[in-house]
Amino acid sequence: MTRTGGGPGGSPGGVRQLAGGLRSGAFSAEQLVAASLKALTAWEPTLNAVAHLRSEAATAEARALDAELAGGHDRGPLHGIPVAIKDLIDVADAPTGYGSRVGRVDTAPRDAELVRRLREAGAVVVAKTNLLEYAYGAVHPEVGDTRNPHDPTRTAGGSSGGSAAAVAAGCVPLAVGTDTGGSVRVPAAYCGVVGVKPTPTRVPMDGVFPLAWSLDAAGALARRIEDAALLHDVIEGRPARWGEEAPSSLEGVTIGVPHDWVDAGSPTPAVRAAWEAAVAAAERGGARLVEVSFAAFSDLNEALLDLLLPEASVIHEDHVGRNAAGYGPDTLAQIEAGFDLPAVRYVRARRRQEAAQQAFAAWMDGATAPSARIDVLLSPAVPFQAPAHDPSVHGEEGASEMHFSGPFNLLAAPALVLPWGVAEGLPASIQLAARKDDDATLFSVARALESVAPRIPVPKVRADS
Repeated sequence: MTRTGGGPGGSPGGVRQLAGGLRSGAFSAEQLVAASLKALTAWEPTLNAVAHLRSEAATAEARALDAELAGGHDRGPLHGIPVAIKDLIDVADAPTGYGSRVGRVDTAPRDAELVRRLREAGAVVVAKTNLLEYAYGAVHPEVGDTRNPHDPTRTAGGSSGGSAAAVAAGCVPLAVGTDTGGSVRVPAAYCGVVGVKPTPTRVPMDGVFPLAWSLDAAGALARRIEDAALLHDVIEGRPARWGEEAPSSLEGVTIGVPHDWVDAGSPTPAVRAAWEAAVAAAERGGARLVEVSFAAFSDLNEALLDLLLPEASVIHEDHVGRNAAGYGPDTLAQIEAGFDLPAVRYVRARRRQEAAQQAFAAWMDGATAPSARIDVLLSPAVPFQAPAHDPSVHGEEGASEMHFSGPFNLLAAPALVLPWGVAEGLPASIQLAARKDDDATLFSVARALESVAPRIPVPKVRADS
């Protein structure tokens, strides 16, 4: 298989290595895009990660970018870099399918704003990636879920599974997904890649089909923190930078360790071991560890669902009226359940959201005790490694899956997943979370921890695929 990363035919590397190869003339953007398209094709249908390949358009765009570079016009670190985009985010002149069969699929007339920013920075969109239907936690039977490149008998997770799998398999160095209760971070954890849910107001959502407007965020999937941060520079509207400001150690960083919340999540032995190893590594690196209780926020996932269900139902009301039969049965059942949720529960959930956001900011700042002020919270990402299939949103396993990820959507706080080794052939991951709008600290601490984290191997295409 030909992989992107170190360059066409090379071992997977990061954007920095790709950028260096492009500028040195070791390979062209057109060759890099060709390698990415070849890799995506080679993994199908094993992964079911691709909703649409932009083969001709991406090749033409890469060729034009090569001409720009030859003429002295360098758009920056993402110049010529292949990216994949979740298929509920509009890409001009490409179909947006939403992982559904509800309506006619037309090509998008224009790019979503975050896609426009990526293309302006020189990135090349090579593919739209599969997702759970409308990102609502259920698979449409005619689309199917995305499989995990580490073990295709396991799920890649949802709802941004196609984006996570494409990055994990080494097909693209960067991808974009959306996250409403963990839909970037959960597949990132299952697939062993970095997944970011930023402070939601930092990334424009124009041209992104919503699931729940009070919870949604768009974020990066990548193999390295540096690359994820670079993508966020671009989609958040900042000049792209390499992140040389990353600390060489964790000296002076205070990390909250919530044993009560971790225990309540009942992580498997492999997941707990990864978390404990990350905590120990942080302490060895010079971080100050503070034992904290997350009990005051233990009800947030209940409030999250009381927001998500009715908001999603309102968003889908017209579609249901036109073609209810086009939805998968599980998605339709969730939409119908949202119509039946009492208004008082939604209002109470909104009040809980507002109060929780204020309380969390004070809690992070050490309101209970000045010595307890923390920079980031460190927990497992998901209580278990990749299961065979995506759990139902409303089942016991679905509630467990969202235990660590969901609260930060309600809190509008940034959180990211960092892979922490492999156990029994599957990745295990940790999660870091910070206070609202302190995404810079989140990335900084993650970079420092990543430098001592166990590496995740890049899977190879199976011979029978």
